[in-house]
Amino acid sequence: MNVHRCGTRLAQEFYGRLSDPDRPELHERVLIVAGHPDDESIGIGAQLRRFSECSVVHVTDGSPKNPADALAAGFSSATDYAQARRREVKEALALAGIPETHLHELRIRDQEASLKLVALTEALARLLEELKPDLVITHPYEGGHPDHDAAAFGVHAASALIADPPEIIEMTSYHLRNGSMATSEFLPCEESEIVTLSLQFPEVRWKRRMFDCFATQRRVLDSFPIFVERFRQAPHYDFTRPPHEGRLFYEQFDFGMSGPRFRELACEAIAQLRAS
Repeated sequence: MNVHRCGTRLAQEFYGRLSDPDRPELHERVLIVAGHPDDESIGIGAQLRRFSECSVVHVTDGSPKNPADALAAGFSSATDYAQARRREVKEALALAGIPETHLHELRIRDQEASLKLVALTEALARLLEELKPDLVITHPYEGGHPDHDAAAFGVHAASALIADPPEIIEMTSYHLRNGSMATSEFLPCEESEIVTLSLQFPEVRWKRRMFDCFATQRRVLDSFPIFVERFRQAPHYDFTRPPHEGRLFYEQFDFGMSGPRFRELACEAIAQLRAS
C-alpha cells in the first residue's frame, strides 16, 4: 500500500510557526489521532491552545478488558473506568479551548486496536474525508504500545485511501531503549528532522493543569516530562517489519499482543484494504 503525501512545504511552514518563540496562533486545520484519552495531552498538550481549528480522535476508550487497571483506580468495572477517562479528557481539552463537539471517539477497547485495523482505517478515512484536515498529528510506529502502533497504521493507511491526503506529523510517545522506557523522544530516523520545543514557564504551567485533569492516570503521567515537546514529519513506514531490533516495550506486558502478531495483522489488513 502506497501512502501518498502532500509534500513537505506545508510541514515546513507549520514547523516554522510552531517553533516561533513568540508562539503565534496556528491556522492549519489539525486532526490529532491519539491511542488513548490523555495521549494528546502528553504529546502536544502545551500547543493545543494555539490551534484555531483542531479536532481530536481517540482510537480506544482507555479501559482494557482486564479489569486490573479499573480496580487499581478505584472503579468496579471497566465501563465505569472508561467513563471516568472520558470525563477527564473532556475537561483537559476544554481547558485548551477544544469543545466536546470536536472530540471523536472510535470506542475500541483499550489494547485491542490492533485487532481492528481495517475498521480503524475505514473510520479514519471517513473522518479525513469529512473534516479535511491539513495536518494529522499522531503516534510514531515504535513498539511502545500496540494501540499507538495501530493508530499510526490507521492514519497512514487511511491517508492512502483518500484522494487528497493530509500531511502526517508525529508527536512523541515512548519506546524501549536499553531496557527502559524512553519518553518524549523518537527512535532515530534519518528521513525526518525533529523539531524540539523547550516549553516556556506559562506553557509548562498550562500543561501541568491539563495533566492534573487525569486523576486516574497520575502515576502514568509522572513518567513524562512536561518541559519539552518534539515533533517530526512521519517517515515512510513498513508496518510488516519491526520498528526496531529486539524486544518491543509492550512485549513486557500481558496485552495479548506481540510484535510478530501485530505485523501479521498488519499484513492481513493491508491485503483486505487493497482488495476492497
